[in-house]
Amino acid sequence: MNREDILRQAQSEGKGKDYADIEAQKSGTRVAYYVAVLLVIIVDIVNGFVMGYVNRGMDFVLFTMAFVAFLTKYIKLRKRHELIVAIMWGLLAIMMLVLWILQLCGVMR
Repeated sequence: MNREDILRQAQSEGKGKDYADIEAQKSGTRVAYYVAVLLVIIVDIVNGFVMGYVNRGMDFVLFTMAFVAFLTKYIKLRKRHELIVAIMWGLLAIMMLVLWILQLCGVMR
């Protein structure tokens, strides 16, 4: 395969993809995740001072987001490290779900 064939093949594979747009979307998603984390921390702190307890439902949502992000990364990359981190986030998410349900039932505050 000569240089022109390789170039032609690379161009045909990239049709319809704007890499700048893809990178902007990735960057936007990353920033949105950090803003969500910051907002959950602020809401937890305010709830703690005003209500006297922290709503674990918000933490459940946050940990589930992290779980899904790392699980998706593992599925795409097949790196064992990503799976281990995903499992840890998943366990934390399940723990927050249980605590939130206990809060809703009035068992704990």
